Amino acid sequence: RELPFAIDGVVIKVDRYDQQERLGLTSKSPRWAISFKFETERARTKLIKIAYQVGRTGAVTPVANLEAVQLGGTTVKKATLHNADQISRLGLTPGDYVYVERGGEVIPKIVGVDESMRVVGDDLFSDALDSFPTNCLECGTELVREEGEAAHYCPNAESCPPQVSGRIVHFISLDSMNINGLGAETVLRLVEAGLLVDPGSLYDLKAEDILPLDRMAEISVKKLLNGIEVSKEIPFERVLFGLGIRYVGEIVAQKLARSLGSMEAIMSADKDTLVNIDEIGESIAESIIYYFSQTRNLQLIEKLEKAGLQFHVEEIEGATDTLDGAAIVVSGVFEHHDRSEIKKLIEKHGGKVSSSISKKTAFIVAGDKMGPSKKEKAEKLGVEIISEDEFLAKISG
Repeated sequence: RELPFAIDGVVIKVDRYDQQERLGLTSKSPRWAISFKFETERARTKLIKIAYQVGRTGAVTPVANLEAVQLGGTTVKKATLHNADQISRLGLTPGDYVYVERGGEVIPKIVGVDESMRVVGDDLFSDALDSFPTNCLECGTELVREEGEAAHYCPNAESCPPQVSGRIVHFISLDSMNINGLGAETVLRLVEAGLLVDPGSLYDLKAEDILPLDRMAEISVKKLLNGIEVSKEIPFERVLFGLGIRYVGEIVAQKLARSLGSMEAIMSADKDTLVNIDEIGESIAESIIYYFSQTRNLQLIEKLEKAGLQFHVEEIEGATDTLDGAAIVVSGVFEHHDRSEIKKLIEKHGGKVSSSISKKTAFIVAGDKMGPSKKEKAEKLGVEIISEDEFLAKISG
């Protein structure tokens, strides 16, 4: 705390190059250095109230509004509570004094309550669960909680404002369509103006419709429309991810696209076909089938196809079968490439990116800060761990 900048730990190194060379490296890290992480900082503050946010999937997330407190070099005023079960587990009541940590040194979370600060018999505040909404605070629709699910959902996907804007924001995000010149704030303004109702309506936008809006200058509108036009060349797997199908993340979207090859094939696939694809289980398969059974989603697909988006897998230039279908896990931080680039290289050379380690894993490409649990599991199963340089040499032949 006495340093003029924030740190979360220190790295201790052998301070002689000749000894470093003798000690050498493992596939994960140098033998001549070790990191030491400080214990997670915790602070106590007052829970003022619990607010509720509706996400793009309709999930209702309770958020704790807190008295401002310094934590890890930043001022914390809010913390996620995830769902009603978390509120119940913590036994939260507005007015409580709570302990807050930054989970993974990033996201603030409440980890406990200082019960000594409660006044016995004080009924000024009611249990937070008593005030958990039964209807969506954005559109008024009755919330539902599906069997086996922790979250409450607003089922009004078609017209609930934060769901509409949330789906569009997901569609334009960096990992999806990466539309330059368009951000969450602009999307919200376009939704409120009635110019956007779903991701497909992005491709109907015209300069004369946007220019009358506040803070929409000619240069920014031109940049926005150009970004939309360029997005038509984004690969199919990212278009698929951008649809926001429940449980279909980046990896699953890649598996689907590369296994079935086209939007048409995915739309017509039955459950048996889907569960035979790596990384796809029954829940994901059912979610995909349900998505393509909904009229509004089929209408969106039709809009996107007419707009000229990529609906087929394009053959990758320079692709090889060097890795011959090997299941490979990527973990850690790399020197020459980021993690997404390593994954693309695996796929380009015929490998399959896997998110979890099993007996079927061929090897792990490990960079700095590989998760200790992954390393332990790899060693237990006898899975080979190789460095970034070793991987690059392997695909170079």
